[in-house]
Amino acid sequence: MVAAAVETGPFDHLSDLLVGVPLPSTDAEEWRYSRVDRLETSRYRLAADLRGAGPLATVPDDVTGIIESLGATSGVAVLVDGALVHCELADAAAGAGVTFAVADSDDRGVADAAHDVFASLNRAVAESPIELDVPRTVRLDEPFVVISVVTSSGAVVAPRVTVRLGDGAAATLVELHRSGPVDALVVPVTEVTVGRDATLRHAVVQDLDVSATTVGSLTVTVEDNGTFDGWVAALGADWARLRMDCRLVGRGATGNLAALYAGTGDQMHDLRTFQDHIGRDTSSQLTFKGAVDDRSHAVYTGLIRIHPEGRGSNAVQSNRILTLSDEAWAESVPNLEIEQNDVRCAHASTVGPVDADQRFYLESRGVPGDVAERLIVAGFFDEILEQCPSPSVAALVRPRVAAVIGDAGGASS
Repeated sequence: MVAAAVETGPFDHLSDLLVGVPLPSTDAEEWRYSRVDRLETSRYRLAADLRGAGPLATVPDDVTGIIESLGATSGVAVLVDGALVHCELADAAAGAGVTFAVADSDDRGVADAAHDVFASLNRAVAESPIELDVPRTVRLDEPFVVISVVTSSGAVVAPRVTVRLGDGAAATLVELHRSGPVDALVVPVTEVTVGRDATLRHAVVQDLDVSATTVGSLTVTVEDNGTFDGWVAALGADWARLRMDCRLVGRGATGNLAALYAGTGDQMHDLRTFQDHIGRDTSSQLTFKGAVDDRSHAVYTGLIRIHPEGRGSNAVQSNRILTLSDEAWAESVPNLEIEQNDVRCAHASTVGPVDADQRFYLESRGVPGDVAERLIVAGFFDEILEQCPSPSVAALVRPRVAAVIGDAGGASS
């Protein structure tokens, strides 16, 4: 656990805060293949300590442009180095009783249930934890948007978002994580509760600079007949780890997870998912696609877990990774843990290069080899882009994906 006395800072380094708290080891199955053993906590300080008593930043100009590109919203919050600099709530949402603001509670203790030291760290040091509370039966079409921007090198930044949807409610949440060329450690945590017959559409875009490191977690709990549609685009950071826990606790609960991830240079994308079927007649669908080029790495480990009470569960898990160079490396490890007979479970996992027949088909029609490969990869990702719950977010991500795979002009457009 993280030291409880975080409020007594400032700390010279993150390692001072973590005295007596060991980092995870790659000897543990959950952290196997990861880069956690390379993380030097002595390089980082809390963002608040680096900032001192100076004034908070304002909304960066490029973020203003992104907000405008998203169109109408139900609410927007902007964090710079973990501190809230802007928050607005649309009149329609406010009139319906929605709250979207920094949490009132001053409790910055460490939750006993936190599943790793990074989630505990987030809970302990998050400066501006955002809470979104949508009352029962309130249904909103326009998304809520949380944008986290990191500008300080050497900073530990801990964005935290808590979402609660009342019974019968419906909403969309978009989270965007960006940074300049700074060596920072970003530890985001999002916790979601979806009530009975409620629906949350959730999109996360991680587009940090490749000089940053991020270790994040998303934990979702879905009640009776509720639906969670989650979507992730992981494009940035040097080492980018995300743990996703989808807990289907109510009868008829549904959890859908889709993700795309693409790496170049020496990047590493490190994804771990849990599809927990606890209630009866629950269903989950996971579809992940990744591509690695140059010397980049990707690791995916997923677990479908059917609990003894999970009769009638239906779970599907699919992860496919393209390796675009001889030096790129990928690992895909699907797992099943089934404690109930009356279920349907399926998983698929592939790692390999671009299909030679597809390349030959295009080349035989005059398409140069490098262009053919980019077209194939763009088409490979289209399935995930089309599942994005926000068309405006998909429009933001598409050119970034094209740039990562070597076609800044957008081969898939």
